[in-house]
Amino acid sequence: MTPVLLILIPLLTGLVTFFIKEPKAAKNWALLSAVITLAVALTAIFSKEQPGFDATWLPDLGSRFTLLADGMGRMLCLLTAVSFPLIFVAVYKNDYKHTGSFYALMLLSQAGLMGVFLAADALVFYFFWELALIPVYFLCSLWGGEKRIAVTFKFFIYTFIGSLLMLVGILFVYFHTKDHSFALQSFYQVVLSAKQESFIFWLFFIAFAIKMPIFPFHTWQPDTYEQSPTATTMVMSGIMVKMGIFAVIRWLLPIFPHASAECANVIIILSVTGMIYASLIAIRQDDIKRLVAYSSIAHIGLMCAAMFTHNKTGLEGVMIQMFNHGVNVIGLWIVADVIEQKLGTRKFSELGGLAQKAPVLAILLVVMCLANIALPLTNSFVGEFLMFNGLFQYNIWMAVAAGISIILAAVYTLNMIQKILYGNTVAATEQATEISGNVQVVLVILAVLVIVLGVYPQPMIDLTKDTVNAVLMNH
Repeated sequence: MTPVLLILIPLLTGLVTFFIKEPKAAKNWALLSAVITLAVALTAIFSKEQPGFDATWLPDLGSRFTLLADGMGRMLCLLTAVSFPLIFVAVYKNDYKHTGSFYALMLLSQAGLMGVFLAADALVFYFFWELALIPVYFLCSLWGGEKRIAVTFKFFIYTFIGSLLMLVGILFVYFHTKDHSFALQSFYQVVLSAKQESFIFWLFFIAFAIKMPIFPFHTWQPDTYEQSPTATTMVMSGIMVKMGIFAVIRWLLPIFPHASAECANVIIILSVTGMIYASLIAIRQDDIKRLVAYSSIAHIGLMCAAMFTHNKTGLEGVMIQMFNHGVNVIGLWIVADVIEQKLGTRKFSELGGLAQKAPVLAILLVVMCLANIALPLTNSFVGEFLMFNGLFQYNIWMAVAAGISIILAAVYTLNMIQKILYGNTVAATEQATEISGNVQVVLVILAVLVIVLGVYPQPMIDLTKDTVNAVLMNH
């Protein structure tokens, strides 16, 4: 029942939250829900067996409500479960109009994310894929910035096209299964001709590439991250992009092994191009949110490239990096939100000397930034080392080209630290004060995760071994 609870708790409490009118009560209710979900997720992590669930859903269509919490699924459910209470605590003092509706949509998005990471039936997977996205459309369009309508429309068009392509692909594979079933194992056993496999592969891949996103399907992302309320941006950047990476590993590589091998070169070239392109643009940014957005594109590009190396080292790196990237990027978004809320600006050109006024914030920001550039003894180092190792085994020149992004990441990240924290104080930072207790607690927890997972990453590697072996076996 554990997988069902991970979905039901945020789903039911989210629906209740719509009817809570008092803002503080809505915040407390959402936080309580997130903490309970975290407790359930922790029981799944420590379970010796793979928790699962199977029930009749649409028998006439050959679809069952089947959930499976393998190592990768449990790890991403843990990331989702850890992130939401931290996000709720970090933004607790922020005022959102129609607070109940805001937190209700956040919880519904959490339910959708849990469903995506647990689904072992293609129709169930598609259902939760949409459930995770729909609340985000409303969160962006109702609580976003001045350009939110145009940006949300662009986001909607991209994701709608991707979802439509994926649905066509799912139906095509369904009609070619032996028993006309949407079950994951039936999809794994489907037999397609080379032309069919190649065509359907791209339908799925484009849908997942938009969600990650990777070059050239990324153009919706920086604007959406900038205009969305920061709490929603944390969910999108920290967790939701992992839907695309997860879907490639769970659905794409095992179902289309020949097409994924044939198209690997093209996808890796696109991914590495996107890494360098996004890093160069990040260097030119004057806005914290846009810098973090482009930085995220570069990191996701490396994960996508490593997935298509089809070797154990690269896949292990991708899986643990999904969790680590979520931790790091949420920390950076929290800092961006704090600076904007306190100082009224996110521009580097209007900041400076903040370390003199908020030394605790400065220390915690430096920790998150060093994790962002994968410094040894931080959590990202292990994942990036494994991914570059996998890419090196695949093609040394691809690895060298991708390695340029390491240098560029150091440039834009250290430049951000210097412009925000050091030098003389300016008008915006002259009256700055230290960050509040709730934000300190959240950032300290994230900093501890950064260091602990950097020093001792073995539990994460062990958790994902079963999924790596299953993917390689099917491939």
